[in-house]
Amino acid sequence: MTYVIHGATGAQGGPVAAALIAAGKSVSALTRKVDVVLPGARVVAADCSSVAELTEAYRGADGVFVHLPVVPEEDRLTYARNIADAVRAARPARVVFSTSGFPVDAPGDGASAVSTLAGLLADSGVSHAVIAPELFLENLLLPPVVGPVREQGVLGYPLPVGFGVSWASHLDIADAAVALFERTDVGGVVAVGQYPAVTGPELAEAFGDRLGRDVVYRAITPEEFRAFIAPMLGEGPAADVAEGYRASAALPDRSIAPERSAQKLLGVTPRSTSQWLADIGLE
Repeated sequence: MTYVIHGATGAQGGPVAAALIAAGKSVSALTRKVDVVLPGARVVAADCSSVAELTEAYRGADGVFVHLPVVPEEDRLTYARNIADAVRAARPARVVFSTSGFPVDAPGDGASAVSTLAGLLADSGVSHAVIAPELFLENLLLPPVVGPVREQGVLGYPLPVGFGVSWASHLDIADAAVALFERTDVGGVVAVGQYPAVTGPELAEAFGDRLGRDVVYRAITPEEFRAFIAPMLGEGPAADVAEGYRASAALPDRSIAPERSAQKLLGVTPRSTSQWLADIGLE
């Protein structure tokens, strides 16, 4: 059985590829760089700008794991349509698409790239499921975030103090993706994240327990966060991220719906913050 993994050498696709390789599955790692080496996997050069390359990569696959890169939205829309065209042409047995925390709205004119791809997959006639996390715990490992935790005992993040989030890790996405490749009876949107939702001070407490020191939570503004991450992501993507946090602040929380959760649909329980910190070996 062959599984095609977008971003198999990256933060989100890497754990999916690793879990499948560990299970003895045949993995094709999609990459734009021909000199990449991934032990246990076959590296396939394919670019999301080429429907032909994607079609060739998907043909005969038992499963395809997809997520869209953090690039300008115009490019993401192009990639979404190309991926959907390739899925329709190649007809892989199963597609699992992670929204990477972007909301899935109603498809149609003006829809986001994530919503566009989700809608096109639904119309493709190919067995698929959509993994919908809220926010990634790995965001807390960005140097501007984890640095002050270690040095000052302050966890700063652009969410209000009492704002609850169903955080998920990339490891949790991998667990859900592997389960969804096997559980073809489960389709539609599967929410992945901690439930009940976790607040900033609760995150800070988990970091403090792990590091053996007091850690407090500080709500920073989206603009402060944009300035922190722009050197890493670029001004455009950083501005998009900041806008997402401004929109989040207007919501009551970012909690998953338990009836569509991985816990209920797949029997897969995401890691607690403390367990995730232990699993990654934060020191």
